[in-house]
Parts: sequence; C-alpha cells; structure tokens
Amino acid sequence: MARIAVIGAGTGAMAAAARLAVAGNKVTVYERSASYGGSVGRHEHEGFVFDTGPGLLHLPAVQRDLFVKTGKESLEQCVTLTQVDPAGRHLFADGTAVSLPNASRAGVASALDAALGAGAGERWTGFLERARDAWDRSRRPLLEEPLRADHQVLGRDPYPALKQRRLLRTRQAATVAEIGAWELADARLAALLDGYALSYGLDPRTAPASAALLPYMEQTFGSWYVLGGMRELARAVYERCVARRVEFVFGAEVVRVVEKDGRAAGVELTGGEVAVADRVVLGVRPHAGLVPGGQVWGADDVPVRAGSVPGRFVVLLSLRGAREADAVHRTVVHSADGAAEQEAVFGGRVAAHPTVTVLRPDDPATRPDEAHEAVTLTATVAPQGPVDWTDPAVRQRFADALVERAGAAVPGLRERILHTEIRTPAETEAETGAEGGAVPPPALAGAQGAYLHPGNLTRLPGLYLAGGWSHPGGGLAHAGMSGTLVAGLVVEGDGFRGSR
Repeated sequence: MARIAVIGAGTGAMAAAARLAVAGNKVTVYERSASYGGSVGRHEHEGFVFDTGPGLLHLPAVQRDLFVKTGKESLEQCVTLTQVDPAGRHLFADGTAVSLPNASRAGVASALDAALGAGAGERWTGFLERARDAWDRSRRPLLEEPLRADHQVLGRDPYPALKQRRLLRTRQAATVAEIGAWELADARLAALLDGYALSYGLDPRTAPASAALLPYMEQTFGSWYVLGGMRELARAVYERCVARRVEFVFGAEVVRVVEKDGRAAGVELTGGEVAVADRVVLGVRPHAGLVPGGQVWGADDVPVRAGSVPGRFVVLLSLRGAREADAVHRTVVHSADGAAEQEAVFGGRVAAHPTVTVLRPDDPATRPDEAHEAVTLTATVAPQGPVDWTDPAVRQRFADALVERAGAAVPGLRERILHTEIRTPAETEAETGAEGGAVPPPALAGAQGAYLHPGNLTRLPGLYLAGGWSHPGGGLAHAGMSGTLVAGLVVEGDGFRGSR
C-alpha cells in the first residue's frame, strides 16, 4: 500500500484519488479552501441556487467510467442526468435566431437551413464531418493516453481543411477564424463556431483548426444537466472518494512538494508541517515554486503555457416571475462585433460588446418556488491583472452590459431582478488559487504543440499532474480523463499507455 498525497480537491484530482484508493493505496487530499470541487462551485441566496462554474456536462462517458471503476453504484444512481433539448438557442447580431437540437446532426442541419437559408446546414454538416475525421485521428493520443515522449506528432493539425484558392495560391484554413471565413462562408455560422472556441477561453484568430473537435463533441455526444446543479456532480465524486476511504484535509495549503533522494516524498503545508508520502499528485496549476529546484514539468518537455489565459465573468440573477414554459435552458447572445471582443479579451481589456451565455435551468432545486427563477449569465473575459476586476465601477458596468444583452433572451429581465451577485476572475483567483482567475482550456493538437498541456508524468519521479492544468486540459471531461491517466501511471508504471 503506497501513501499518496493529492494537492487540490478539484474534480480531476478527486477522480485520480478515487481510482488510486480503489487500487489499494492510502490517499490523502490536501485542499486550501474549505470545500471540494475546485471551480465547480455553488452560490445560494434566499432559496435561489446557482452554479458558479461549468453549467453543463459534455462527454458524460468520462464520468460514467469513473463510477463504474470505483464502486457498485453507477453515475445515474448517484445523480440525475437530463439531456438539454434544444442544446442551445443562438441569437446573432443581425437579429437571426436558431435553436439547435441536442445530439442530432440532421436536426441541426435542418434548423440552420430554416433559420439561415438553404445551404447553411450542408456547410455546417460538412464541417462536422471534417471535425469527425480530426476526432478519429487525434482522440487517443490527445485524450486517452499520457502525453507521449514524441508528443511533437501532436503539433500537426489533424483537421482536414478544404483547399481554398486565395490570393492566386492554394491555402487551407489553419485557425478557427479561417474555417469560419473560408469554409462556412456565412458570418452567422462563423460566429457560431467562434462562440464555441471563446466559451473554452480560446482565441478564434489563433486557435488551431483542430478546435473543431469542441463543437463536434458537443453535437455528437450531447449536452447534459445535473438536477440540483453541476455542484451535485462534484458532491457525488467527493462522496465516492470518501466511500473508498480517501481522507480529505480542508484548509490545508501546500507550499512545497518535498523531495528526498531525487523523488517526491511528501508535501509541506503552511506552517511547516510535512506530510510524508510515497507519491504526490499535483491537481492545481503548476508553478516552479512548488517543486524543489524548479524541476518542472514534463519528462515530455511540454512547458507551462506562457501568457494570460482568460477567466469568466458571472452574474447570478434572482428573478421574480415564473420561467415561461417555452424557455430554453441555454441561449448564446453573440457579439455585435466579434473581432473587437476578441481583441479586448485576449488583449487584456474589457469588451464593449461581449458574447453572453444565458443559463435558465428548469430545475425546482434552483429556485424558492414556481413564482421565481434563477438565471446565470457568463462571459469569457481578460483575467484579473490586465483588468482590475476588484474595481466596483468596472464590475458593475460590465455586469450591466451583460444584463442588457441578456434581455434579448429573457423577457422583461431587468424589471424582474430581485438580487444580483457578481463573480469575476478576482473571486476565482481568491477561491481556487489560479493566477488571474484563469480557467484552463482543453488541449488541442496542431499549432506546433502550443496548445498542449504539461504531461501527467513529470521530471521529478513520484510527482504526477492531474486536473485542468495538465494533459489533456480543462473542462469537466478533460479533467476527468487526467485523473484516469494519473491513476494508470501510478498503478501500472511509467509505461502505461491508456485503457483499451
């Protein structure tokens, strides 16, 4: 029985902890905050309940596998999953609106043709077919295996872009923005694709074409909501860990990974206490100060990404009045000036015309009664630092802008507001420790490996990386996969190549 210290109680780290405990190890999780879940948080106010992190689950097979491998009760026995249908409603700058059905390729094509004109569905379907090819080519090395020593092969973009005649020569789309302009050939379809990238904190102008995997995954495997809010999923994972005798120590901040004889040998907590361990799993954003001698991160030589990573600005609205019967769970109000928004978000400024995601779950657990409604507004924004999100005036102006834009999705929104709660990257930084309140994006192939994350196996023997800041990146599904990979490496050794 090995003693394993896990730093952080995010969902990826807890997934690793549960799997390692089932394998017969003594696992202790050290979490700096007072609770589990990391970014999968909850806010409650006078009977209203809100998710403060992810609002929907994609690729639920990852979570199902975790519960199958760690106990008798399935995921569906621990939480109630419901498919969101339609998957989303999109409101474009020209006034066009389209509702896209959940996990129905043909239904999406029909909806796009009806809303945007004949041919729109065919162009989007053709794009998704190419995205499927990219998925088939990269799925295993990008998502299901530890990062390979020859990870440079992932520097090649797997998306089979169409050949285009541009400026007297043949070119192929290399970025999300170029796919939108050259292959989709409709400003609204381009905005739809850009919106997927932006929601994951990716700049459409520079994100590789392989980001096509993101809408492919959602439209193929569906969008799911957990009744009671996504925090219920974090609770279920935590309870599975406890059932497997994982010990949690909350309010315990790890300041250093202890090294002995060239191996990770435990963790040092604030105040100097040392917890001895045979192996250490780091489930928070890596930084050199945690590791003796600055030994970072990868036997695979993938560096921590440089530069600012965006965060999330969230407005939680307690509303009087019932949710109308035909209300849509998720509406995306697209920016009137996508280029300006991208320049602001990735240039460290506040966007004047943000893209807003409006979540209106039809869930009695989120509201005090049927005469009220809980609504969440979210926008991708520059992190704390380039923008001072602690400034009350800045916070209020941007919140007002989101409410104004969200009025297109929620009838009479402003007049219905009883209470407003604002959460910015400053709160994310304070609660999770992530620098700038940044939210990790998923790993992507292409762009010479610039969108990969540090491998799960590090240069310091006995130290492993899990969670959204490690391979294969951010998002509930990707973080869960990281837990699977770390458990495999610990249990089966450094030669582990993923489950088959």
